[in-house]
Amino acid sequence: MKKAIVLILLIASIAGIALGFAGTGAQNDSDRAAYLRVHIRANSNAQCDQAVKYQVRDKVVEFLTPTVADCATKEAAMEKIGSKLGEIARVADGVLRANGYTYGAKASIRKEEFPTRVYEGATLEAGVYDALILELGTGKGDNWWCVVYPPLCFTGGNGNVVYKSKIAEIIRFFTQKR
Repeated sequence: MKKAIVLILLIASIAGIALGFAGTGAQNDSDRAAYLRVHIRANSNAQCDQAVKYQVRDKVVEFLTPTVADCATKEAAMEKIGSKLGEIARVADGVLRANGYTYGAKASIRKEEFPTRVYEGATLEAGVYDALILELGTGKGDNWWCVVYPPLCFTGGNGNVVYKSKIAEIIRFFTQKR
């Protein structure tokens, strides 16, 4: 009985907090301001252009991982990445040339509209975000996107990012049968 009461109070508290934040657009803007995303656009939707996009992604992630890993803020990440835009384009160009493509790559940092996206349990709401944009050729094909800062795609080791929710852990504790 005690567990049920605590669980109900906990759920009511969470619902109250969520409702309090739901009406404020500033909270969403603040959340978006904390992220630097990455958007790699393929030249076209042809299978070969889509395949090389993923090869470019792998090399760019490998190139940027040490840089982003040392950044303590999004602003620091933007500054460091901004100073390496030419190198990022050259890394992409190298992959393209090695695979026989004559078109090049362009890298920039700018504001970009993104849809809602879930990364390993973390949800980023739709909206305008600062982003590293990497266009391969015309950049008119399907794209790949993720988060550069905090580094959700740039994890180094095994690539797995695990998110934990203290609230979910508490709820599981009280709902587990003993």
